[in-house]
Amino acid sequence: MTMPVPVHHAHNAEPPAGVASEARHGLVPRLAAEAFGSLFVVVAGLGVPLFSIPQSSPVPAALAAGLAVTAAMFAFGYVSGGHFNPAVTMGNAVAGRIRLGEAAAYVGAQLVGGILGALTLFGILRTLPSIQDSRTAFDTVTAGFGEHSVIQAPLAGVLLLEVLGAAILMAIFLGTTARNNLNRAAAPVAVGLAFAVLLQLGQSVGNAPFNPARATASALFSSSWSLEQLWVFWVAPLVGAAIAGLVFRGFAETPAAAPATDADAAALEDVEDAESREDENDLIPASGNVPAENSVSDEDRVFGADRPAAAGDDTVRSTGATPSGADGAGRDEAQDFFDGKRS
Repeated sequence: MTMPVPVHHAHNAEPPAGVASEARHGLVPRLAAEAFGSLFVVVAGLGVPLFSIPQSSPVPAALAAGLAVTAAMFAFGYVSGGHFNPAVTMGNAVAGRIRLGEAAAYVGAQLVGGILGALTLFGILRTLPSIQDSRTAFDTVTAGFGEHSVIQAPLAGVLLLEVLGAAILMAIFLGTTARNNLNRAAAPVAVGLAFAVLLQLGQSVGNAPFNPARATASALFSSSWSLEQLWVFWVAPLVGAAIAGLVFRGFAETPAAAPATDADAAALEDVEDAESREDENDLIPASGNVPAENSVSDEDRVFGADRPAAAGDDTVRSTGATPSGADGAGRDEAQDFFDGKRS
């Protein structure tokens, strides 16, 4: 019986470079994905409340924005990571998941996509004869505090809400997309649902978007007061996301084992070959246990099957006897017997 050769498993080995799931896209495709995803998020998040009946429930608008985030992450998350929000990009940068230069480029792409989405909605409003002032219509979906808040929320209240909401959203994003999370595939659903819940709360207070790109896009097409209050909806969510990123960095993920080098792979192959040869040698029994019918003498190994016949071999063959091989006495007595008989 042979022992099975142990199989060596690299539990933390990286997938091959050609695996699509680990493919690293260039900066331009990632920026394009962020811009398009941000456009979709802004169109859904602002378009639904813009064209809804006034004083309607905030649930449809919040749910639409959350579903937009989920869809965008499913569609473009594998390319760029699915941020679509400068606060999320900030949290990823603080957590060490993205370089600062790339993070700045991400924010620029998100702003471009959000502004294009708001511009499209503004153009649609201008075509509607029932709406006399498009900027006033945008005021209803633009983030604000004080007299521009639905419930007259003061600056301190809106600041705390934005910081808390951005921190929660960032924590859910970082947690669900962590490398060692077995439920990473459900990250878009988790982030989208969390965003929808937070937006329902934010819209009830002061249209708090927890997204500086969306806040900027709506403020550009609203009345002048929106630009004066815009700083709040940049500073607060960025601070909240940075706090979540710092906390996540404190609970740093266990780094994956470094991929084996060529020398390590060669050494592993040598060990496996040696073990295989040892197992093959175990299949050959010891010399003392070789069955008689399978044994081969050293002489036969040297001469092979075509060696010349020795004297007396023909006589032995004629009798059908098999030489014992113990000594030459039996063969000599038989030879003497036949020689004497002939004489």
